[in-house]
Amino acid sequence: RIERDLHDGAQARLVALAMDLGLAKEKLLEDPEAAAKMVGEAHGEVKVALQELRDLARGIHPAILTDRGLDAALSSVATRCTVPVSVTVDLPARPAEAIEGIAYFTVSELLQNVSKHSRARTASVDVWHSGDRLMIQVRDDGQGGADVSSGSGLAGLAERLDSVDGLFVVASPVGGPTMVTAELPWRDREFGTQAAPRR
Repeated sequence: RIERDLHDGAQARLVALAMDLGLAKEKLLEDPEAAAKMVGEAHGEVKVALQELRDLARGIHPAILTDRGLDAALSSVATRCTVPVSVTVDLPARPAEAIEGIAYFTVSELLQNVSKHSRARTASVDVWHSGDRLMIQVRDDGQGGADVSSGSGLAGLAERLDSVDGLFVVASPVGGPTMVTAELPWRDREFGTQAAPRR
C-alpha cells in the first residue's frame, strides 16, 4: 500500500517535475521567458510534492484524512487544483481506512491530471455510497482525449483499483468533457467487512 501511495502521488509528481525541468533547460537559451515560467511552475510542484511526502511521513495517510475523513481531505486537495473544483461527499459513515486512502489518492491523481492536461475551466468531484460500493466521479469541462491505455497515470489508477476489486471507467471523447468513474468496495470501518447491500 505504501509503495502504491508513493507511486501514484509524490513519485508521479516528481517524475513529471523532472521532465518539466528538462524542457525548461532546453528552452533556456532560445526562449528565456518561457524557461523562467516553466521553472516557476516547477517550483510550485516541488512544494506540493514536499507536502505530499510530509503527509505520507505522518502515517501514510494525510493527517486531515485520518482526522476528518474524505469530505475535508478532498476539499483540501481541490484547493490545489488550477481550476475551481466543486466537491460533494455524501456518505453514511466512514469506510475502512485502506478504502478511504485509495479514494483519496485516486481523486488527488485525477485532479492533478485536470491541472496539467485538461485545459478545463471547472471540475467537480462527487463521492457517494451505493449498495456495497463507494462511488467516485470526477468530471472536467476540458479538451478530453484522456486514455487509460496510453501508459499514463490513469493505467496505474485502474490497476490499483482492480487490486481491491474496484472498477475504473474513463469517458473522455476528444473535445471533452471528461468523466472518470471509480468504484471501490464499501467496507465497514470498524469490522473491515462489506456492508450489506441496501434494499
